[in-house]
Amino acid sequence: MKKVFIDGKAGTTGLRIYERLGDRNDITLLTLPDELRKDPVAKKEIMNRSDVVFLCLPDAAAIESLALVENPNTVVIDTSTAHRVNPAFTYGFPEVDEGLKTALPGAKRIAVPGCHASGFIALVAPLIQAGLLSKESLLCCHSVTGYSGGGKNMIAQYEQAEVDPLLAAPRQYGLAQAHKHLPEMQAVTGLTHAPIFCPIVSDFYSGMEVTVPLFARDLQGTVEDIRRVYREKYTSSIVYYQEDGFEQGFASAAKLSGTDQMEISVTGNDQRILLIARYDNLGKGASGAAVECLNYVLGVDPATGLVLQQQ
Repeated sequence: MKKVFIDGKAGTTGLRIYERLGDRNDITLLTLPDELRKDPVAKKEIMNRSDVVFLCLPDAAAIESLALVENPNTVVIDTSTAHRVNPAFTYGFPEVDEGLKTALPGAKRIAVPGCHASGFIALVAPLIQAGLLSKESLLCCHSVTGYSGGGKNMIAQYEQAEVDPLLAAPRQYGLAQAHKHLPEMQAVTGLTHAPIFCPIVSDFYSGMEVTVPLFARDLQGTVEDIRRVYREKYTSSIVYYQEDGFEQGFASAAKLSGTDQMEISVTGNDQRILLIARYDNLGKGASGAAVECLNYVLGVDPATGLVLQQQ
């Protein structure tokens, strides 16, 4: 039975991973008492006797923890931003690229995709692979997310007894166009230019909707070609294409809240096209994606332990 340790179990991502793994009988979860969870000596010992270590930490802390792992057989799955464009790490999005799906089972260092980046990459990468979009394309992207993506401090802000009135309305951030997900959004898709990116946090706990608008004139094909690519590529219970899954003319960012899957859709018209990915920022955007990576490492069904609603 494989031994698994979560470094950062008390955080939002770590807690949900722990919940997903708690009832499994193919692994043993190793834990540290609260007073030792930040002790480097205790962490080093438990990490190096683990088969798999999840890093659910801020970037700097993830780098420090990674340095403690000396056992060459220990697999590290990092949920932070620190290693997502590091060539020594396998990017943990198997649905996007067959090469990633092939590499994951034998990988020793895996970077879990960023929440916003996951939707953008799922929408754009297949179109570039299929030759429908040029790598030189100048794209924009907007993303609506629940406040849980901001971690404990932001969750506390939204859930306090007297909420700041400014929090009641959606808030755009990343205003300097230097969001930490931009490097992976560009690198994994192969784009020459990073997109203009407009993330928005709103007053609901979890869920995410990423939209990439396109002019048909910028395509090497048609909107039906896009649908065909998605229909053929995304066929699993985790990431799937939905022909018409909208709610009476609306597309809610909370549709897949609480699940670990992603829905890909296309709407608009023949001239102006909207590519839409909906999922949970804590699910396929974080913890669910991390558990899926673990499943590839263990050689079990990728959906094992995930929360998936019927399509």
